[in-house]
Amino acid sequence: MAYQLLLLVCLLQSSPELPGVLAVIPDVLHKVHTTRSWDFLELERNGAATGAWKDAAKYGVDAIIGNVDTGVWPESASFKDDGYSVPSRWRGKCITGNDTTFKCNNKLIGAGFFNLGFLASGLLQGKPPSQAAELYTPRDYIGHGTHTLSTAGGGFVPDASVFGHGKGTAKGGSPLARVAAYKACYAEGCSSSDILAAMVTAVEDGVNVLSLSVGGPADDYLSDPIAIGAFYAVQKGVIVVCSASNSGPQPGSVTNVAPWILTVGASTMDRDFPAYVTFGGVTSSMTIKGQSLSNSTLPQGQRYAMINAKNANAANVPSENSTLCFPGSLDSDKVRGKIVVCTRGVNARVEKGLVVKQAGGVGMVLCNDAGNGEDVIADPHLIAAAHVSYSQCINLFNYLGSTDNPVGYITASDARLGVKPAPVMAAFSSRGPNPITPQILKPDITAPGVSVIAAYSEAVSPTELSFDDRRVPYNIMSGTSMSCPHVSGIVGLIKTKYPDWTPAMIKSAIMTTAITGDNDSGKIRDETGAAATPFAYGSGHVRSVQALDPGLVYDTTSADYADFLCALRPTQNPFPLPVFGDDGKPRACSQGAQYGRPEDLNYPSIAVPCLSGSATVRRRVKNVGAAPCRYAVSVTEALAGVKVTVYPPELSFESYGEEREFTVRLEVQDAAAAANYVFGSIEWSEESESDPDRKHRVRSPIVAKTTCG
Repeated sequence: MAYQLLLLVCLLQSSPELPGVLAVIPDVLHKVHTTRSWDFLELERNGAATGAWKDAAKYGVDAIIGNVDTGVWPESASFKDDGYSVPSRWRGKCITGNDTTFKCNNKLIGAGFFNLGFLASGLLQGKPPSQAAELYTPRDYIGHGTHTLSTAGGGFVPDASVFGHGKGTAKGGSPLARVAAYKACYAEGCSSSDILAAMVTAVEDGVNVLSLSVGGPADDYLSDPIAIGAFYAVQKGVIVVCSASNSGPQPGSVTNVAPWILTVGASTMDRDFPAYVTFGGVTSSMTIKGQSLSNSTLPQGQRYAMINAKNANAANVPSENSTLCFPGSLDSDKVRGKIVVCTRGVNARVEKGLVVKQAGGVGMVLCNDAGNGEDVIADPHLIAAAHVSYSQCINLFNYLGSTDNPVGYITASDARLGVKPAPVMAAFSSRGPNPITPQILKPDITAPGVSVIAAYSEAVSPTELSFDDRRVPYNIMSGTSMSCPHVSGIVGLIKTKYPDWTPAMIKSAIMTTAITGDNDSGKIRDETGAAATPFAYGSGHVRSVQALDPGLVYDTTSADYADFLCALRPTQNPFPLPVFGDDGKPRACSQGAQYGRPEDLNYPSIAVPCLSGSATVRRRVKNVGAAPCRYAVSVTEALAGVKVTVYPPELSFESYGEEREFTVRLEVQDAAAAANYVFGSIEWSEESESDPDRKHRVRSPIVAKTTCG
């Protein structure tokens, strides 16, 4: 079967009539999308591991996590041999290619590289020999793969920091897991055929968690190699976790949307790296707060002249170029010794600071424009700097325009903990609805993806910019690429505790135990200022400890997925996917047969995008807690204009593993109120007379609208 899957995209010049070829799909390029986060996710309390992490889940010691990304830096302390043995099920190898210094061990148990699709793309032409050689080694020359893999399964590394900021013990979610790196991504992108080859190889090697912080535009499931590879993995018992992409807040921008993928959005944690900008006179000053990882700061209280970059343009340079602090755009005579206020956009954030420094400036304030809003990033700037939100920069620009001699200073500080509110949805995190099948709510979950500290490649600078010659063993990065491996690490814990659980059961445990509140007694908020909805956070923010004891789970079987696909393509026969029923035999859609509707897939969330009159969806749940037990349902959040009724209102279970079915009826009461998407939820609550402290809560979000299209 692995051979067939590889032929899907590798034999593009072959005839579809060749034996073993299921379909011919064009190869395309995809893009790649710590010390505090595990405390924020409650696996630690004040730096000490909880019993759930250490004892119940054993730090994920039995999990093997495979990461399809840009490779790995094997010398990182996060991947040092920890003395644990390699699981007997491991069938993989350490394929080092032309890299004689690359070594695997009992922690980093496997590695490989996949480049045939990339080579066929023609992007190698013109590359210097040194860069061409990077295609023949699993070593990470970008940093992304090292960062993501260490977040999922890196070992314990004390005193990790980025230029002294955020100092603490770095570790992955499953710090005792075995890890394997599958390099399929390069500086120009990731070939879809290389990704698929890496996924199939990882499954055959024996991983039980696959993490992919990579993706392209959402595509039909039967044409999307990541969806195809994930389908193959899930049918082999391997759960696939993917990033949702970084094209938010645009509606419908979410990627990796197949229902057998666990799709992760990005949100903040309760830590930031503040940098303060004080401007104005001694008696009339104002201070605004930004973010920075700059390892230089200006003397506190010593005021420097300030200038708006648009007024610092060099001769014959338009002010729109200097506003953005383009290379060569600033006049040294106007900038020397001053703090320059640049606007974010087009060129790299850190590069703008270099432009200021080269022109003789002493500091930079990087201001968002209206489009970037409140989204600020802590970058390792080359100059004293602060990245400040649009709303706060309005005050600064007003000040700069009100006086002939503006003055101010920048003060950076170490990490600040306990920030409220948190989590907040990152503006860049891609949003639903699902552009392929709106009946499946995506993303599924959100996790920390902003300013995450993890291991990094020492072959590249922390900014990935050619002029930056600094090297760091740990770096801070943001993106859904960073949130994805957080969930992959938690999956490793669940797999260790429940080795026989299916991928769907693990996904359900994570989704139904998520929380939609923040640490400030409110609902999850959005960096954009708009109300955060399930199209941003899915089922909510992941809760590690609760996911290890969910009570009930939605188990989606191979037969369920087959019916789902046949409901989408009832005349598709044969299917260009290896679809099997629960009996292990190949499935094909029979013309005229009834396969239900896509929204009837046994999924932990419910989406009805074209609700007319009323609709009833079916679900079933499996008891994975103590028995006997009884659950009662409640509508925890009402949908505007839609009445929700669940039947039966109670479910009783006599044994572990027993399943019960129920229906959810949505009835339109005010079509206009629900013309655009409305959001609600139901929750099954355990009622135990013998053990009053046993209280499981199993929550499912519901989204619906009365208009179609």
